[in-house]
Amino acid sequence: MRDPYTILGVSKGASAADIKSAYRKLAKKLHPDANKHDAKAASRFSELNAAYEIVGDDDKRKAFDNGEIDAEGKPRFRGGFEGAQPGFGGAGGFGQGGGFESFSFGGDGFQRRGGAGGAPGGGGFEDLLRGMFGGRASPGGGQRGHTNQFEPEDFGSAVGGGHDIAVTLTITLPEAANGASTRVNLPTGKEVEVKIPSGISTGQQIRLKGQGYAGPAGRAGDVIITITVAPHAVFKTDGDDIRIDLPIALYESVLGGKVRVPTLDGAVELAIPPDTNSSRTFRLKGKGLKVKGAKGAGDLFVTMRVVLPEKASDELKELATKLRDEKPYDPRKDLG
Repeated sequence: MRDPYTILGVSKGASAADIKSAYRKLAKKLHPDANKHDAKAASRFSELNAAYEIVGDDDKRKAFDNGEIDAEGKPRFRGGFEGAQPGFGGAGGFGQGGGFESFSFGGDGFQRRGGAGGAPGGGGFEDLLRGMFGGRASPGGGQRGHTNQFEPEDFGSAVGGGHDIAVTLTITLPEAANGASTRVNLPTGKEVEVKIPSGISTGQQIRLKGQGYAGPAGRAGDVIITITVAPHAVFKTDGDDIRIDLPIALYESVLGGKVRVPTLDGAVELAIPPDTNSSRTFRLKGKGLKVKGAKGAGDLFVTMRVVLPEKASDELKELATKLRDEKPYDPRKDLG
């Protein structure tokens, strides 16, 4: 890895506050969600985190400046290094006279044991990112604030850990109602198959474990998919109920009869009585949506809309004239 000071764009004599400020600016600039079309964004962001892991921590920065660890946090062994002990985690650690305690290098990179440690200000990445992004709780704990900035999960939950990816997915109403499988292209360049459970609704999320960006230690974050259900050409949703306007002919309105009604499960027949006015609504129980987590399905509400022929025939005009002249009625009498 390159020199961490170079990555952060600060000098070796920079103060802790300058280093923190440089990291904050670059984290916003280089975050993969702000560079979705850049295939190298994830690696640059991981490199930035790894650099801050070294020079953002007082003990690790001293160890790096003294040549005791390299840019990746791995210990360096050199001949004549005073106080060096073979192996890791001995009682004196490295440089007993220099105030160090016990250090080790493992899957999580360079680690300090036996002291408070942490990045400037005592909080490490969690506190720094909380300060950067509105003081919200870390992933998995506490109440999130409502802002338009990055969510904490976009940055991963810990140093060396992976970084979550936030994705939106628009699906059709039948897919939401009945479930489906679809393929999604991720900002990482991967294409994954997503199983959509039946009964999902707008705003609900699907989490794909381990499909996010990899962190400095190699662990991958998750992909968090937020669902949007697209408007339907025929149906309108109302919670777990569905509404539809059903066109009927004038003779069906007057004489009654059976009409076919589309549903999410296929068409069904509905018997309408004679003298069914436009705007009259019928309910088909259980033909609505079965929302995820609910015990039963909603209903389908069918509202009649009387539709005249595109061009009235002479017979229809004659009948209408006769009704007007011999049996007039006022459909607007209740409007005042």
